[in-house]
Amino acid sequence: MKLPGPPRTRLLALATLVMVLPMAARALLGWSNPLGYLSDLALGSLLVLLLHRRPWWLALPLLLAWGGLWIASAELVSAVGRLPVAADLGYLFDPQFMENSTGGGFAHAWLGLSLGAGLLVWALSRWRARGQRQARLPYKAWAIPAVLFGAHWCSQQLAPSDAEQWRQYNLPHQALSAGVGELQRRAEGWLGQPAAPTPLPTAGLTQHDLTGQRLLAAPGKARNLLVITLEGIPGAYLRPNRQALHSRFDDDPMPNLGRWAERGMNTPDYVLHTHQTIRGLYAMLCGDYDKLANGTPKGMELLTQQQRNQACLPAQLRQAGFTTHYLQGAGLRFMAKDRIMPHIGFESVHGLEWFKQDNYLAFPWGKDDRAFFEGALDYVGQLQQQDRPWMLTLLTVGTHQPYSAPADYLARHATAKQAAVAYLDDAIGAFLDNLERQGVLKDTLVVVTSDESHGIDGVRLASSWGFNLTLAPDQAQLPHIKQGTYGHIDLATSLLDYFNLPIPVALGGRSLFRTYDSGREMISYTNGMLRYHDGQGVFTECDFQQRCRRYASQGFIADRAKYLGPADSSLGQQIDTLATTLDQSLLHTPLNLRYQFGGPSAIQLQARINDDWADNLIGAQYLEMPEGSRTRVRVKVRALDPQHAAYIRLIAKEREQDVPLGLPEEIRVTAAEPLEMEFGFDNPTVRKAFSFHLLGYGGGEVEVSDFSVITALPGEEEPLEDFADSQAEQSS
Repeated sequence: MKLPGPPRTRLLALATLVMVLPMAARALLGWSNPLGYLSDLALGSLLVLLLHRRPWWLALPLLLAWGGLWIASAELVSAVGRLPVAADLGYLFDPQFMENSTGGGFAHAWLGLSLGAGLLVWALSRWRARGQRQARLPYKAWAIPAVLFGAHWCSQQLAPSDAEQWRQYNLPHQALSAGVGELQRRAEGWLGQPAAPTPLPTAGLTQHDLTGQRLLAAPGKARNLLVITLEGIPGAYLRPNRQALHSRFDDDPMPNLGRWAERGMNTPDYVLHTHQTIRGLYAMLCGDYDKLANGTPKGMELLTQQQRNQACLPAQLRQAGFTTHYLQGAGLRFMAKDRIMPHIGFESVHGLEWFKQDNYLAFPWGKDDRAFFEGALDYVGQLQQQDRPWMLTLLTVGTHQPYSAPADYLARHATAKQAAVAYLDDAIGAFLDNLERQGVLKDTLVVVTSDESHGIDGVRLASSWGFNLTLAPDQAQLPHIKQGTYGHIDLATSLLDYFNLPIPVALGGRSLFRTYDSGREMISYTNGMLRYHDGQGVFTECDFQQRCRRYASQGFIADRAKYLGPADSSLGQQIDTLATTLDQSLLHTPLNLRYQFGGPSAIQLQARINDDWADNLIGAQYLEMPEGSRTRVRVKVRALDPQHAAYIRLIAKEREQDVPLGLPEEIRVTAAEPLEMEFGFDNPTVRKAFSFHLLGYGGGEVEVSDFSVITALPGEEEPLEDFADSQAEQSS
């Protein structure tokens, strides 16, 4: 390969890598938007100026990181329809997580190959120009990125775009803009800006509302309750929802579920409040908004409560005489579902270990959907044989990336994601058909919904668009389309209302089994956007810089909405303050940051550690520690099998980056020599997305009887012994 003029080629190769390739990739990915191209040119020109004369050992790591962010953006947008946030970036550098999430490959492998080829050409050009003096670029060239960044900023201020963030920004530019915005807000605080605006009222979001007229003349006819939660499925996938909202999305990826939706009650304007499974489950089962930003999931915070958990739907139904059951297709320990689910009232909680039948295809996260629903059908059959009414909540995992599907499905669909959705559609269609054939639907209320939305490129609000399909024995008294705005906040209240059971004061939401004459407030935080509907026809959407746009929209989810113009800064502050208030509904002081992730159950060890995520022995993930606090941890592990020694390793990660704790690399544990360890660390700044990974191997079983985590401000510490004793008393 002959490269003319080494010094000039070096500059040309760098410009091609950081400016031409990103814009070409944007076009090929279908992200075309003038602001996106402007963002790529601005960042690319800045990189050219920064790296043109820098030594290779300084330029190469920066270019590798830049390329990694581009690949991360493409993969996450393809998988779940959003750009990475800071908490996601560490996943890129965790090979085990990436292998599970991508199935060993990438959705856009060509992008990595293209960037790699561009990087190689740049490296060759530098090698050819070694020893030759590089001309200094004129100082006035720095005006180019300044003008480009300025033009982007001005366009956003004068005419904000409602296009998805990945169409308007590349990831480094977005992070830079967010940092500048945060610095500006802090500076305003230091300079003593005017008093904060009047806070928005919270009553409409936090209190339940049963003022509507009942749809059913008497308590529902159903004896049992089945809640089916489908991983990541948007509301647009159901035909009645698309038709009711006149959606321009005209694909039909789930015709079998759509066939059942034609027979049930559908709620097209159904809002998902956040991303992440544990947050969706908490909202739908406990009638409360989870964190409308990053932070410790409220399900984990609930572990510190001994009253609020009793208001959750499973606990209420259990008090009413139901047997309550939870079954998911993955392991339970990640995100502490092995502890959260019993705590909110499920008396039987099962994960991957419950299933005896083999998978139909290899899937790294657990059961494929066909195998899962076949097992779930057996579980329902067992429940039908008992005398008491039952509640069963199901959670699938098959439509989590890497979207595994059989070869014949992959051959019929353009992407693995579409194939996985089709495989799920066939599996749940067969499951519902079998329930009807066996007579289960005659006395069982069935609710089909999703935990979160993996989004749909080009569909407005797809990341917040959920669905609620209700199949009831008294279906004739229910409308086919349920008018009004609803969301996961309403599910627990709705189901208790159906069974004519008391609604705890702590639950929020309206009942899906009532009609209301007035609108209602609704809020959600997905895809980095904080969205609020005031219940009076105005929908506001605020981005990561608290720039807000106002729309005229009767409901929350709509295919189109009339743009009313930008909102003033005070409204953005009001909505942000409202979200912060809702985030603090459970914990009001750092003194409550006390967690116990240990328990008496036996845990089977693998012969070796395969995965930091799947093999985690505890569920202490995504914790938040306040600035200036100190965290103390106590761990007790013992081997249950005298014939096997266990080898235990404890690592910590903040935003998935390893945090050195000064602990031994590996600790040998036996029945006669258990592990007992205490340590602590300071939190000079706020820590978010902090996770403990307790790993073990060696065969046999172990018991993690104690994994206490207490975070407190100086002078307010509680002895670990007192905390452990109180937890033991509560669990006994």
